[in-house]
Amino acid sequence: MIQNKIVVRFRDGKIIKGYTGDFLPTKPAFHITPLDAPDGTKPFLVQVVDLKAVFFVKDLVGNPAHSERLEFRPDKPPVGKKIRVVFNDGEILVGTTQGYDPTRVGFFLVPADHESNNERCFVVGSAAAKVTFI
Repeated sequence: MIQNKIVVRFRDGKIIKGYTGDFLPTKPAFHITPLDAPDGTKPFLVQVVDLKAVFFVKDLVGNPAHSERLEFRPDKPPVGKKIRVVFNDGEILVGTTQGYDPTRVGFFLVPADHESNNERCFVVGSAAAKVTFI
């Protein structure tokens, strides 16, 4: 089974870094094996309704010094619709989407920042205070 590297951010601020092989945007839950779990640890169930977002990342260490750019590079035309998300906690993400529908649980966003550690993220709609096309 393919394992995706993810960073899960809960609404309460908790963060778990690890791996998943069964995330689907239409499912209400998925399993995660934390990065620091001992070998042989069984994955545990995460309910999407408890989350702010699921970040699919290039690596699980990341670069804490990196400041996410919130604008598009003029020399790299974006694919998809440009979108800006303001979360309930004030965090802002800017990127593109091809599947935003406010009636769904969430949607995928590809960051505008090409240097970001995030390849894409699944934004849980109820954790967003405002979503606008730009």
